[in-house]
Amino acid sequence: MDDLLAQFLIEGRDLVADAQAAITILCDDAGNASAIDRAFRAVHTLKGSVAIFAMAPAERVLHATEEVLERVRKEASALAAGDLARLVATLDQVDRWIDEMEATGELSPAASTIADDLLDADDPVEGTTAEPSGTATTTPAWAEALIAREATTLALAETTLTAFRYTPDKDAFFRGDDPLALVATVPALAALAILPSGGEWPAPDAIDPFACYMVIEGLSGAPRADLQAVFRLVPDQIAFHAIDRIAEAVADTAQQAVTTLRVDAARIDALADGVGELVVTANAFSTVADRAEDVDSDLALAIRAAQADLQRAVGSVRRSVAAVRLVPLAPSLRRLPRLVREIASELGKQVDFTLTGEQAEVDKQIADGLFEPLLHLVRNALDHGIEQPEGRVAAGKPSSGRLSLDIARDGDDLVITLRDDGAGIDPDRIRATAVRRGLIEAEAAEALSEASALGLIFLPGFSTAAQVSGISGRGVGMDAVQAAVDRMRGRIEIDSRIGQGTRFTLRLPTNALTTRLLVVEVGADRYAVPFDQISETARVGSERLMPLGEGIACVLRDRTLPVLSLGGLLGGADCSSLPARLLVTRVSGEPVALRVDGFSERIDAMVRRPSGLLAGMPSVAGTALMGDGGVLLVLNLPELVVA
Repeated sequence: MDDLLAQFLIEGRDLVADAQAAITILCDDAGNASAIDRAFRAVHTLKGSVAIFAMAPAERVLHATEEVLERVRKEASALAAGDLARLVATLDQVDRWIDEMEATGELSPAASTIADDLLDADDPVEGTTAEPSGTATTTPAWAEALIAREATTLALAETTLTAFRYTPDKDAFFRGDDPLALVATVPALAALAILPSGGEWPAPDAIDPFACYMVIEGLSGAPRADLQAVFRLVPDQIAFHAIDRIAEAVADTAQQAVTTLRVDAARIDALADGVGELVVTANAFSTVADRAEDVDSDLALAIRAAQADLQRAVGSVRRSVAAVRLVPLAPSLRRLPRLVREIASELGKQVDFTLTGEQAEVDKQIADGLFEPLLHLVRNALDHGIEQPEGRVAAGKPSSGRLSLDIARDGDDLVITLRDDGAGIDPDRIRATAVRRGLIEAEAAEALSEASALGLIFLPGFSTAAQVSGISGRGVGMDAVQAAVDRMRGRIEIDSRIGQGTRFTLRLPTNALTTRLLVVEVGADRYAVPFDQISETARVGSERLMPLGEGIACVLRDRTLPVLSLGGLLGGADCSSLPARLLVTRVSGEPVALRVDGFSERIDAMVRRPSGLLAGMPSVAGTALMGDGGVLLVLNLPELVVA
C-alpha cells in the first residue's frame, strides 16, 4: 500500500471519528457552537485530504457539508434537523468510501451516483440563505494585529473565538460611562488589551482627565449574540470579528507534525518484547543471588542490591513502553454508530444509540481486539433484545429502543457496559434451547442457576434464532465474543430482566504488556495462572473436603464449592497434599475450587501466545519464561474446567 494512502486512512478515520463525536453533541444541543466548530474543522480538513486521491464524489459532498456548517457558524444559529441528518448521512458514506479505498485503492463506479443522491437531498433549508460561494470575509487590520498579538491564546483555544474592538468616544468619562467595568462583564473572556486610541499615549502634561484615550480589544469564547447584548448601549463603538479557526487548526497540525513521530506498530511490539526479556533478566538475579549466598554473603547482598536497581529501571522502561502503546478507543469504535443505524434499518427497528467514554486509552492490543466482540454483542442486542416498534408500544414502552455503550476505567481494568431496554433473556428458554441443540444434558441444565443458564449463550453453536439471516442465526456470534474476551484476558458478565432489558459487562486489562502470574505446583511440575482468573486462594484441612455425589466439595465462606484436582484435569495424578491448597476461579459466573500441591512465587512476565504443537493444546493461554531459564505453561482455568 502506498505510504501516502496508508497515512490518509489513519488520519481520515480520525477526522470522521472527530466529526461524529461533534454530531453526538449536536443531537442533544443543535446550537452548540463548540460542536459546530469542531465538526466544521474536521469536515474542512477531511475535504482537503480526499482531494489528494481519486475521491471526487467524497470531495463534492464534503464541500456541500462544509458550506452548511460555515453558514451556521457565521449566523451563530442552531443546526437544523434536516442539515443534521444530512451531515450524518454524509459522514457515514465517506466512512464507507474510506473503507473502499483501503480494500481496493479506488471508489466503486456507483460513488458518483451516491454523491448525486446525497447532494439532491441537500436543498437549502427554508428560511435560511446561503452566502454566494465566491464571497470571502475580509479580516480588518485591527483583527489581524490582534491575531498576531494573541497567537498563543488562539493556539490553545478549543472553540471559535470572537474578537472585539471597543472604542469609547472621547466624552465617555464625562458622561459617567465606565468602559473597563463594561468589558469586565464580557462572558468567556480569553484575552484583553488596552491600547491608545491614537496609536500612542499622549504626554502626561497633555492629558485631559475627563477625556478617554483608550481602545479596548479582546477575545471571547462566547457567541457573538451574547457579546452584542453586553455592548447593546454602545452599538456605534463596538466592532466584532469571528476568528477563523482553520488557520489555527493548520498551525496546530503543523506543530503536531514536528512534535509527533509516527512509528510502525511492529517496532513498538518489538520494543515490548525487549522489555519482556529485561523483566526475565531482572528476575534471574534472584536465582544468582541464592547461589551466591552459599559462597559469599556480601556478594549475594551486592547482587540483590543490583537487582533492585535493575528492577526499578526496568519498571520505568516498562511503564514508558506501556504508555506508548496506549491508544484511545474512539478510532476502533468509530464504525459502531453507523453499523447500529444500518442494522436497525435492516431489521425495521427504531434505536437510539449512545456511546460514552470512547476516549479512554488502553493498550493497542486491547483496542485492536475489541471491535469484533462488541459488534457481535450489538448485533445480538438489536436482533434478539430490542423489540419491533409495535411490540414495544404494546408493552408500554417507547417505540424507539435504547442501546448504550459506556466505557470507564476502574483501577487497572477497563469496564465496558452494553445496555438495552429490550425484551431481556429468559433463562428457561436458554436452557431448553441448549438441551434441544445437544449442547448440555437436561439434568445439568435444570441444575444451573439463572446466571449460569444465561452463560450458556456463549457455548459454540448456540442460537435462539428460528432461521439464519444476514445478522444472526448461525450460532457463531456469542462464542466468538467469549473467545475474544478470553484472548484479551478479560471476563464477561450478563444481567438480564425479562421485559426490562439486558446488560453485558466486559472487564478487560488496560495493559497487555506484561501479566501478573501466580506460579502453582502440581506434583513435580509448575504452571502459571493469570491473577485475573483467580478469585482467591485458601488452605483447608482434610475434614473440610466432603464427598458430594461423584465428586468432592468444600464449604468456603458459607458457600459450597465443587473441588477439582488441577493435576487430574491436566491428565496427571490427583493433587493430594494436606492441608489442601485451593485456587478459586469462576466458570460461567460460578465459583469452582481447583486443588494444587503448592503456591510458589508471583511474577510479572510477558505471556507469549502458544505456537507450534502448543497452539493445538486446549486450555493453554501461552508460555512465560522464568528467571532461571525455565518455561512455564500459562493455563486458561475457565477453559480447562469446562473442557
